[in-house]
Amino acid sequence: MRRPLLTFAVLLTLAIGSLGAGTAHTLPLPDRMADTGGGSQLITAEAPDTGSTTGTVTWWERRGGRWAEAGSAPARFGANGLAEGATREQGTSTTPAGLYDLPYAFGIEEAPAGTRYAYRKVNEDSWWCQDNASASYNRWVEPRPADCRADEAEHLVSYGTQYARALVIGFNYERPVRNRGAGIFLHVNGRGATAGCVSVPADAMAEILAWADPEREPHIAVGTTSGPTAITHY
Repeated sequence: MRRPLLTFAVLLTLAIGSLGAGTAHTLPLPDRMADTGGGSQLITAEAPDTGSTTGTVTWWERRGGRWAEAGSAPARFGANGLAEGATREQGTSTTPAGLYDLPYAFGIEEAPAGTRYAYRKVNEDSWWCQDNASASYNRWVEPRPADCRADEAEHLVSYGTQYARALVIGFNYERPVRNRGAGIFLHVNGRGATAGCVSVPADAMAEILAWADPEREPHIAVGTTSGPTAITHY
C-alpha cells in the first residue's frame, strides 16, 4: 500500500505547486513588483528585453484594495533599447530602467481636460538643459542661461509632435549625476524610437494626463520582461 499512497502524495504536491505558480503568473504586474512607489497609481513601461525599442505602457490604480488596469498602449523606447538606470551613460540613446516619480507635466499644447498635474506650457524661451558643465543640468530653463550651451540643450518648442504633451520622468532629477543623462520624459510618439525617453500615441498621452492624480503619488516603472532589468525587480 505504500507505493500508491506515495504516488498520490507526489501528484497532489505537484498539482498544488502548479496551481500556485499559475496563480502567481496571473497576478497583476504591480503585485509582482518589488516596489510600486507607495502610491495608489502606477505606470509600467515594459519591453521584451534590453535590445527592444517597442513594448507596452500600462497605467494601473488601486481599486478596493487591489491593483486594476486603467489603460494600456503600445510604447516606444530608446533607439538602443534599455539600460540599468543606476549605471546608464548620457548620449547612449537608451531608456533608463528603474522606478521613478513624475515631478510635473508640460506641453506645447494645452493640458487635456481633467488634468490635475502641474502643467507647464512650453514657449519660445523654454529649454531643457543637458549641458554637464551647467549649473542647470537636467532642468527646465527659461530663458537658456549663458552656461548652458544651445547645442547641449533641447529647445522644447522645436519638438512640436513629441512635446505636444509630456510628463517629466524623475530619472537623475532630484540630485543629478553628471553624464548619467538628462531630459527623460513620457511623451507623444515621434517618427520612431526615442533618444532615451518612453513614448506613446497622442491619444494615450492625453488619457494618461487626464487620469494621473498627483495626490495618489503615481510613479513609473521601466524595465524588461525578465533578466537583470526585469520590471519586477523595481
